[in-house]
Amino acid sequence: MTLLSRRRLLQAGTAMVPAVVFGAPSVRASSAPAVEVSGVVPAALAGFDRVLKTYITERDISCAQLAIAKNGKLVLARGYRYSSDGRTVPAVSPTSLFRVASLSKHITATAIMRLVQDGKLTLGASVASLLGLSTAADPRLADVTVWRLLQHTGGWDLALSQDYLYLDHVIADALGVPLPITQDHIIKYASSRPLDFAPGSRYAYSNYGYMLLGRIVAKVSGQSYESYVKQKLLAPVGITRLRLGRTLRAEAAPGEVFYESRYTSKTVTSPASSVVPTPYGGFSMTNRAPGGGWLASAVDLVRFARIFDAAGPVLNATSIGRMFAKPEIGVTASGSWYGAGWWVRQVTGHLNTWHDGSLPGTYTYLARLQNGFTYAALFNRREESGSLDFDVLSPQMNAEIGKVTTWPTTDLSSRYF
Repeated sequence: MTLLSRRRLLQAGTAMVPAVVFGAPSVRASSAPAVEVSGVVPAALAGFDRVLKTYITERDISCAQLAIAKNGKLVLARGYRYSSDGRTVPAVSPTSLFRVASLSKHITATAIMRLVQDGKLTLGASVASLLGLSTAADPRLADVTVWRLLQHTGGWDLALSQDYLYLDHVIADALGVPLPITQDHIIKYASSRPLDFAPGSRYAYSNYGYMLLGRIVAKVSGQSYESYVKQKLLAPVGITRLRLGRTLRAEAAPGEVFYESRYTSKTVTSPASSVVPTPYGGFSMTNRAPGGGWLASAVDLVRFARIFDAAGPVLNATSIGRMFAKPEIGVTASGSWYGAGWWVRQVTGHLNTWHDGSLPGTYTYLARLQNGFTYAALFNRREESGSLDFDVLSPQMNAEIGKVTTWPTTDLSSRYF
């Protein structure tokens, strides 16, 4: 990943809001804090830019990104940095990398659909059979299928048995192994416990289920999960920056932002009981990889979202339909449902799909809406006790869509890909 190369003006006749161009890797905030931006935004879309600036200043978010696509064209790409207290904040470009948390799930779901499309896997296959999991603790584990993992109906409910991907200390003690634990340890611990409900009977969000999907991708493809995704999903659409993140700040990828949280935790990276900032050692990025471990930029995410607009080099029409298929349990009271890594709702003539992501030090949102509008917003802080509501972002962005009278036609993609 590199910072923005030489910036080019858009074609004549397109009004633009100028950006601050960062000539140094970091800057000291002035006595009158202001949001500094990189990239350019068409004047017609300045309302979205104002939403982001207000959002991050009200929540004291130091690093953020926004990317918007309209009818497959990238029409806005922004990096934002803000310091309210004089801290030095590194520059954020439209191609800086962020942890995207659960926006990783639709990437993993796409990998599964590609394996099915290529005839290497069936959605009705038993996960226990595929991965060699023992069903001794609960025979119902045999009824957990790939479909059910994708749609969070596999039988694990973190509200009842907690999220296994955050139980590093518990699992290490139970198995008598030192930290750090691995995915194998998590699977061994989870497989020794009964499910929380009968597979296929109801919905319960499960990070563990998506960890298992990543294992299936590796097992069936015969290569690592990350390499399969890069080869079969990302390369065909010209995406090169995405990579799996690491746990410690010292392991950050080139161009990756830093993450902020008011909380600390006991480290999960070693047997030492040292206390660390929760985003850096309070949980394992490696173990979360398929369900929450990817690094990406907002422009990468809106480009990847084009895969689902029409048949192409990654997925055919049948596979896209399966991504958004209703689960066996039907739809929610609000008319939405969880497909495969996406929330879905039918609107007139279109399926709106969206997902958010949250980790200590991370909040992300990605949506594909009617009229060809797609956006991704990434932040290096999430809602914590005492902070303002982060969920207002979606309605605020939606409100701006109707205010745009003329959409830009210039595609910014060549700046970043």
